[in-house]
Amino acid sequence: MARARPRASMCNYIVRLSDSVEADAELIGWLKAAFSEHWITGDDGAESFQKLVAAAKKNIQEILPNDAALELGCGAATLIDVRSKEDWESGHARGAKHLDRGEIELEIEEQVPDLDQRIICYCGGGSRSALVAESLQKMGYRNVRSMSGGFRAWKSAGLPSDV
Repeated sequence: MARARPRASMCNYIVRLSDSVEADAELIGWLKAAFSEHWITGDDGAESFQKLVAAAKKNIQEILPNDAALELGCGAATLIDVRSKEDWESGHARGAKHLDRGEIELEIEEQVPDLDQRIICYCGGGSRSALVAESLQKMGYRNVRSMSGGFRAWKSAGLPSDV
């Protein structure tokens, strides 16, 4: 019987776990082998968030804020804010839905059941949304984009926001 493939958020948790506790070397070795496609190390052996993002951006497509706004405005896309609840409440793109990065893999199938629906993810600057876009693609979503520059770029472009 094949084991279920872990979700990317679990892999991110494992990376953080190994950074935050003195973990058993054998356990960390097993985790690295089990989740090798998600495990990226820096020159000093430490995992690097920026390297994870760079790897994800090789596998996804990005979209500019103005293009995202056009697609949202004509109903061609679902815009999803993956930032924290606190960030969402302090301001977000008008028309966006909120699905926190830590929960999106659990909630997306209910919110967007159509695997072909255009989904545009955004965060504060475009890094976390790239990781989410890659994760959604791995879940079978075929039309996912990450908004380059995130909410900061959205605001800089003068696009509508709500609080």
